[in-house]
Formats: sequence, C-alpha cells, structure tokens
Amino acid sequence: MTTQIFLASTLYGAATLAAALDAGCFGPGAGRRILLVSNNAAVPETTPALDEAPGFAALRGRFDEVRSWNEAVAPFHPSGWSPREEDTVLWERHFRLAWGLGDDDVELAVESIQAQPALGVAQIFHGAPLTVYADGLMSYGPTRIKLDPLVGTRVTRVLHLDLVPGLRPLLLTEFGVPAELVPTDAFGKVLDELAGRAGELPALPQGPALLLGQYLSALDILTPEEEEDLHLRLVRGAVALGHRSLVFKPHPTAPAAWHRAVTDEAERLGAELTVLEAPVLAEVLFRRIRPALVAGCFSTALLTASALHGIPVARTRTGLLLERLRPYENSNRIPVTVVDALLPDLDDAEAVREQRASMTVGELGELVRAVGFAMQPRIHPALRPEAERFLRGHQDARWLRYFKRRRLTGLALPGGVPDRLTFLARSRTLRRAVRRARSLRARRPGVR
Repeated sequence: MTTQIFLASTLYGAATLAAALDAGCFGPGAGRRILLVSNNAAVPETTPALDEAPGFAALRGRFDEVRSWNEAVAPFHPSGWSPREEDTVLWERHFRLAWGLGDDDVELAVESIQAQPALGVAQIFHGAPLTVYADGLMSYGPTRIKLDPLVGTRVTRVLHLDLVPGLRPLLLTEFGVPAELVPTDAFGKVLDELAGRAGELPALPQGPALLLGQYLSALDILTPEEEEDLHLRLVRGAVALGHRSLVFKPHPTAPAAWHRAVTDEAERLGAELTVLEAPVLAEVLFRRIRPALVAGCFSTALLTASALHGIPVARTRTGLLLERLRPYENSNRIPVTVVDALLPDLDDAEAVREQRASMTVGELGELVRAVGFAMQPRIHPALRPEAERFLRGHQDARWLRYFKRRRLTGLALPGGVPDRLTFLARSRTLRRAVRRARSLRARRPGVR
C-alpha cells in the first residue's frame, strides 16, 4: 500500500493541497493520506495551528488522518530541529511504528524544501519521492540553498497556483524539476468551502478597501516605527483614492498598539475603519465582503486578489524593501520584486484606477531570472548569459533598482563597474587579493 504524507504549516498551504487533490494531481493510487501539521510560529504554544483555524473542517475530509509534527519532535521547535544524518534510519523506523506505516511505500508532499521541517521530513523518509508545492510567491525565485542531490533529485515536480499567468517558477530548476499548475477553478471551489465553514465574522462592511498588514519588523526587515508608518500609508492611500469604508487585517502576531494607530488615522481622515483580528484567510474575505480594493506591501494575497478574483489591488513601500532586504539572496526578494513590478503603487491614483503594471509578464520573466542568478550564482551558473544580456540592455534606474551595485560588481555583471574597468572584476588574481585582505581584516578587527 502507498501512504501519502502531506506536510503543511498554513491554512493557505493546506487549501492548495486540497485543490490539488480535488483536481487529481496526486492520482487515485494512495491507500492512506496523512496531513502532517507543523506550527512554525515563534511561540507555537500561543498560536493556533492550521487544524484549529476557522474553516479547516472544510478541508479535513480529504485526509484519513491529521498528525502534529510539533508533537512528534517535542520539545524542539519544528523550524529549529533537524535529524542527524546518521540517525535518519532510526527516525524513519520510529515514525513508521508511531504512525502505523508498516512497510508501506511513502510519498511526500512538502513546502519550502530548503528549510525545516520539510527538509528534515524528506531526509528521514530518504527513499520517498517528493512533490514540492508552493505556498506563495517564493517558488518563482531560486532555491534558497544548495540542496543535497540526495534530496533534490527525488523531487518530481513543483506544484503551484497560477498567481502570475505566464511566469514559470525557478525553484528547483537546477535539478530539472518541472512545474505543474494547480487548476485555478479547483482552488476557487476550495476557497468557497472555506468561506462557507469559516464561522461567524464580526460585522464587516461590503465593498470596503481591504488593507493587509504584515509583520516585517519581526524579520528585522523594517523597524517597528517604519512598519507602523507602512500601515498608516495604507490608510492614507486608500482614503486618497476615495474609499471611506476600510477593513484592516493585521498580521496575527503584530502588536495591538498598531491597531489603535490605524484606527485613529482613519478617524482623522473621515473614514470608518474596522480591525479584523479573527484568524481568517484574506481569500475568504474576498468572497465574504467583496472588497473594492486590496492594498498591502508584498503579501501573496495581493496576487490571489488580482489574478484569481479580479479585484483591484495596490502595493506600497516595496521600493524600501528592495533596499532593506539583507542579504541580497534573502528569499523574500523575488516576491517583493514580482509585486513591485506587476502591481500599481498606491500613491499613483491613475495607475490604481487603470490597474496598470510597470512591465509585461515577459519582461518580468527576464528580470526574475536575472535577479535569480544574482541571488544564487553558484546554484544557477547557466543563467549568467541571460543575466548579462538583460543587464546590458537595461541600464536605467527603473531596472537597476532591483539589483545592488556591489553584487553586480562582485559577479562581474553589467552595471557593477564602468565598462573600461570590468576586467578587474574578472581578474582571479585581484579576487584572491581581496579575499586575503578581508581575511586579514577579520583576524585583526582594528585594521581598516
């Protein structure tokens, strides 16, 4: 018998899996399906897991069992624990016994294969074929780390929603892994089920501007003051576009003090704002309250609103994030790039009304591959010629804002140093001298 194990950490991810199952992406051959839930919150004990979220009951019937990865690895945090290589066989025996797998063939479907807990589960079930499914926009970018071939070569496909029609994922293409779409209509039906089972929500207006908060200061991308300012910009921008009815959906772990700030700002501007603290998917709200506008920073929900629901959208402060993301290979860079390139700026009223993108999907595809090479040149060396061609033809500020001059210089790419000096960046002797100087400075901190 074959047992399929589906690892999920978010309700959005579980909904994506449910849609894939409904569409037959996993075939009829499994004798047993287990949903393995991982609560990756910083303090899981104070944050409900996805199987406790409103609406999960609508998804439960797709799986024979629901098990907790947090309980399986307690007292360790699921994002911080990984099995030692020499212990993986023992761990597999343990979980086969604990979960009653016996000698079943196992197939895995995981998200974020380059991080825990997905990587650890893949290493434990070391012979199982892998499906990687995309929980958001990161699949359009490169794999975050140089993945062990013993894991990467087992991945058979990358399942993803068509959030940017025409754009192909870069994730795991270094192993030749093909991308496969989860049908949009199947995902829409799952969202309808979630909306119908999400329970009662506070009284919310119909057709408001829906403002999506994120908790970027927790990731040290923005300061708390800058993130509060981002939320205030959302309020001001929506009101400037003529919206007087606003719904603010904060990040579940964001400080409550921010709620008061946006409420006070809306009141000052003559608008009515409702703060929705219920842990419900933004996509459920799209169906419940039919917003006239969805605005945020770089949330995946902006793309689901635009591509899957046809709702007008706007983004704000993505330019600041492009500057702040550290290091350059930060996995949020591609999501920020996609949102910045495709969606209108909240402060540009005409662009928002026309839903005008700053570039075509074809141009975005070239940009993403060039940024992807700059992020992970060792993983995708074959992308160098494409990146060079792209940068040679796009030397104005509109395009170079997506790159760092220091990164371009270090990779000897156009735009890093003046053309007459590019031979310096390609000089192995010079690069060795620079590395030697940096090594000496690291050993002698007082030397500058």
